[in-house]
Amino acid sequence: MATSLAPPPHPDAAGQLSPPPVPPADNRARTWWNLAAITTIWVTSLGVVAVWVAGGGVQDLLVGGNQSLRTLGRITGLVSANLLLYQVLLMARIPLFERGFGRDALLRGHRLIGMWSFTLMMAHIVLLVLGYALPVGMNPFVQLWDMIWTYPGMLLATAGTALIILVMITSARRARRRLRYESWHLLHLYAYLGVGLAVPHMLWTGGDFLLSPVATAYWWTLWALAFASVLVFRVAVPLLRSWRHRVRVTHVEPDGVGGVRVRMKGRRMRALRVRAGQFFVFRFRSGPGWTRGHPYSVASAPGGNTMEIAVRRIGDGTHALADMPVGTRVLLEGPYGGMTGELRTGRRLLMIGAGAGITPLIALLGEQPYAPGEAVLLVRDHDPAASLGLGDIARLQRERGLVHVPLPGPRARGESGWMPRTHEAWDGPTLLRYLAPGLDRPGEWDVYLCGPDPWMASLTRDLVAAGLPREALHSESFSI
Repeated sequence: MATSLAPPPHPDAAGQLSPPPVPPADNRARTWWNLAAITTIWVTSLGVVAVWVAGGGVQDLLVGGNQSLRTLGRITGLVSANLLLYQVLLMARIPLFERGFGRDALLRGHRLIGMWSFTLMMAHIVLLVLGYALPVGMNPFVQLWDMIWTYPGMLLATAGTALIILVMITSARRARRRLRYESWHLLHLYAYLGVGLAVPHMLWTGGDFLLSPVATAYWWTLWALAFASVLVFRVAVPLLRSWRHRVRVTHVEPDGVGGVRVRMKGRRMRALRVRAGQFFVFRFRSGPGWTRGHPYSVASAPGGNTMEIAVRRIGDGTHALADMPVGTRVLLEGPYGGMTGELRTGRRLLMIGAGAGITPLIALLGEQPYAPGEAVLLVRDHDPAASLGLGDIARLQRERGLVHVPLPGPRARGESGWMPRTHEAWDGPTLLRYLAPGLDRPGEWDVYLCGPDPWMASLTRDLVAAGLPREALHSESFSI
């Protein structure tokens, strides 16, 4: 490396180092939201087990044979139904869970719950079919067919199960790589319909669901709450917010090679209370396919009644932005995301972004206080000309003393795949300590990451190995 990339802090105009930011006052509120969200999930989940125990589940399990198969089928069905409904609730943008867990944790929970709910649902079907077929010597497939046609609600449940299987198949990594984002997103929405069709048969016929008026009320309330939440927080609230702020596109221009920047203006935009680092789900009413939402981060520190996004053109939806006419109306869903300046506790900033992940980091750099030399921006891109926000980066360098470190080119081979191949002779943690001296000192640095999940995972390992305290690392996943 030919240049010293991370100089020590420089004095500000008064000859003093800039003071470290004050820890945010709303950390206590965030802790309470987190506690409330966790308590809600645990109390209701333990209630599910209590229903099974009260229905003689433990005794039936000890009997063995077909009784054990049936009772295991009951408990897997109960837990699966609870997880399916919570999967809907966690992604319904309910303030309790958004504020309690944050976007990144919600996405991880969505994936984990999706896997377990599907596995338990399949186990529920197999165990119950075998539990009823084996004692009478019936072919399990004949027994399954009989259940579908004679049990109330089973035709709906079969359709719902087929939709959930479709969603699971198309969510596999190999399948997702073959699908356009717009197609995958549309297919993924069928999960809502699948849950809506799969769960009611349990409420109509399941003994555990009808065990008592309290159990019956709980399950119907949870089912209704899940789908009411989708209608309220994913449909009604965004429509009302969009009508109130009347956002329209005012300018569209290229941003680097293969990027596009969109400026918008609306009414009373300050009421959105958007922070740098957050994002919205946008729907631009400019032509066919406008109903599909796309998550884009704000591209600069918000102010007044204007907003900007910078987007890399990688799919049909993003390519359409380049030709979008001025005056296009915009539907907003958000703001979302917790990767904001409120998390910051250190004096210095290390921002590391890849591809479109650079956008929220530039917005944060425009908003946060720091003296010249106290903020370092690392940019990973295959082609340096394709980087977004080069104009904003140049302005921050000129006006605020930002240290900009471009790291272009193909990625390195080996464990530190976040680096470019030109730097693969370096040890990852050593390179990070070189770029940010004192990275292992508590209270010195805050590190913000944004980029593809595998890239961030590789980088996180090296940051931890370099000695960065985990509480100083802030990242957020934007993939589902």
